[in-house]
Amino acid sequence: MESNRDEAERCIEIAETAFRHKQLEKAVRFLEKAQRLFPTAKAQALIDAVTQNGQPSSTNHQSKCNESTGPRHRRGGDEASSASGDKGGDSGKPYSPDQLEAVKRIKHCKNYYEILGLSKDATEEDLKKAYRKLALKFHPDKNHAPGATDAFKAIGNAYAVLSNAEKRKRYDQFGEEKVHTSRHGHSHSDFHRGFDADISPEDLFNMFFGGGFPSSNVHVYSNGRMRYTHQQRPERREQQRDGGLALFVQLMPILILIIVSALSQLIVSSPTYSLSLRPSMGHTHRRLTELLKVPYYVSAQFSEEYTGMNLRNVERNVEDDYISSLRNNCWKEKQQKEGLLYRARYFGDGELYQRAQKMGTPSCARLSEVQASLHG
Repeated sequence: MESNRDEAERCIEIAETAFRHKQLEKAVRFLEKAQRLFPTAKAQALIDAVTQNGQPSSTNHQSKCNESTGPRHRRGGDEASSASGDKGGDSGKPYSPDQLEAVKRIKHCKNYYEILGLSKDATEEDLKKAYRKLALKFHPDKNHAPGATDAFKAIGNAYAVLSNAEKRKRYDQFGEEKVHTSRHGHSHSDFHRGFDADISPEDLFNMFFGGGFPSSNVHVYSNGRMRYTHQQRPERREQQRDGGLALFVQLMPILILIIVSALSQLIVSSPTYSLSLRPSMGHTHRRLTELLKVPYYVSAQFSEEYTGMNLRNVERNVEDDYISSLRNNCWKEKQQKEGLLYRARYFGDGELYQRAQKMGTPSCARLSEVQASLHG
């Protein structure tokens, strides 16, 4: 941390210069960066002063410990009076009162279920529908209200945690307790500490909708708040590095046993066939199953070792694996097409809609042919 002191002081100087030129957004951005590099009372006092008055003041250096340390918790009047008072909004871009109220609602939610507007018995499909609707509504390219990016992050975290069965189970057991704890000892941004998602909100959005936002709006990924989220992940990994290393050392004997066991299994027996050409395993001879004509690859000795009933069993396994692969690929193709169609309808993008309509689903077509052949 000491090595970051000079850089933190430089950020504070830049922030003070920005204050003198009434560039509050830029000033707050550099103050928060200074706090991340090397926390100081001076930077915190300036942040608190801006949070309360919108300008630095020597009389406001003793702010309360449990108040917010960022501009996203401005008073209601400040939020309503300026679209550029929070890094979550794009400077100079308009937003509606409804959008601002929606952001406030997300900020005041007490748990992940409330963020998504669902009950605790919500199904996986309910989670997907709620996330799809809210993510598009609060994406910073769609909603320029102050705090929209924070709301977008909260929605992404809520879905990522609740859609994971193991994380959801632990959250249902301990989530409420962590909420109450955070309200007494931490700021609003710490809510549900310990239940963070394994994927960033923007990555989740891209994965869910089959790609990023339309090209005319990609600037959102370079605004201040998005840079902040990308900077946080490396810092968080640095903080957890020591604990991860200790855990790895403890698990080392178990990992060695698992690796040795796996290697011994590979030495004793290798797969009989592959659905694709695998020279490294000796699967270079192409064959077709008798029933569905599915291509598969085997070793040179296969014909001598497998005949009669043994051969039929192998081919049955080949066809089962092939059908399973088709089902998985068909599901992926449908999800991608559905995501693109939804985005096109939401944004009124006729060109994207036509492109999505023309997208083929070859695995689904082949799966239908196979099923017809089996039941025909």
